[in-house]
Amino acid sequence: MRFSLALPRESLSVRVLRRVLGDALRGLGVAEDCIGDILVAASEACTNVVQHSRTPLDYEVLAQVDDGVCVLSIADHGQGLTHEPPPEVADHSESGRGIKIMRALVDDVTFDTRPGEGTVVRLCKRLTWRDEAPMPRLEGDLVHSAR
Repeated sequence: MRFSLALPRESLSVRVLRRVLGDALRGLGVAEDCIGDILVAASEACTNVVQHSRTPLDYEVLAQVDDGVCVLSIADHGQGLTHEPPPEVADHSESGRGIKIMRALVDDVTFDTRPGEGTVVRLCKRLTWRDEAPMPRLEGDLVHSAR
């Protein structure tokens, strides 16, 4: 499954993303706690765009579920990061808490920034499924039928 959204750089867009992404993951049969982790991490990434990208242009979210992994790419068209986010942020730090939250909730967080062109935040998380989830069975059927 793959879909993309172009969203205005407004705080309301974060709620729209949470709704669309959450509904899609629930439809595939992803476990609620896993969905919660993904939605909080995605919200943090999108909120950073809304608050810091300093461009009137839309931002884009690409969501992909493949082989039991959810990959989200959140891309803005701002000035790009002036420095790579530190691997760890101090608990008392005034900024960077969102990055710490993202790193705690998903398996991998990467930043690709290009000065003057924008930043792409990539979030990856291995999915856990509800017992009755259709997606793992569908993937198994596709593998079996390809043999």
